[in-house]
Amino acid sequence: MEPLTPAGAAAVFGLLADETRCAIIAALARSDERLAELALHVEQAPDTVTRALDALQEVGLVTTRRSDASPDDLYFQLDLEQLQHRFFAAGTALHPALVPDLPAKQPAPSAPRPRVLFLCTHNSARSQMAEALLRTASHGEVEAFSAGSQPGQVHPLAIESMAAMHIDISAQRSKHYDEYLNDSFDYVITVCDRAREVCPVFPGENQVIHWSIPDPAAIEDPAEARRAFRQAATQLMTRIRYLHILIERRRNQQPVHA
Repeated sequence: MEPLTPAGAAAVFGLLADETRCAIIAALARSDERLAELALHVEQAPDTVTRALDALQEVGLVTTRRSDASPDDLYFQLDLEQLQHRFFAAGTALHPALVPDLPAKQPAPSAPRPRVLFLCTHNSARSQMAEALLRTASHGEVEAFSAGSQPGQVHPLAIESMAAMHIDISAQRSKHYDEYLNDSFDYVITVCDRAREVCPVFPGENQVIHWSIPDPAAIEDPAEARRAFRQAATQLMTRIRYLHILIERRRNQQPVHA
């Protein structure tokens, strides 16, 4: 991204200065949501939320995706990469020292490992890749699991896409979420719109998060399917990178809002 002028920085801060827009960003940073859910979370009328969303979409901070479970449902998604770039660029425009590169604080050895469960329908592609990506990104410091409502087989293109990232998931297997109904998790993340609609309740005080990721296994053309799997893997890796930061900061008892 090109360096911002002071006027450009003011435009970024002006966009974020609106209370409703900030509340929407905070809500979408946690989970993809539909309009009615957003209006409930930010405690504003749907029309007010729609106007705020329009402003965020105009600058590319928020995008939309039709639900695979219901074509009438529209999920709003926050582009965390774009938000980070704009925020850092605005701070740097005022003074480079405003965005220092701080070393990550290491968790205490006695801190329990957080547990994350990824859910989709067949537990064959998106959730399998998400499980492996988080386990790899955290170097095993986060316990990652995956399951589905109608488990099948791990998709060959999921194995191939992960292999391209030097991650081997050939030994992973598809599982029904019934296997985990008596287990507790810190985070339960649905990566499939259909799985979100049937997501069971798990024990403990867990955060339930939804990522509306297109199903690459639904693509029939081999070349397009391979491309879709790579895109899904990239999208998951971006989200997991930010999720891992959130998990580690909470584990270190640093103040984080999401």
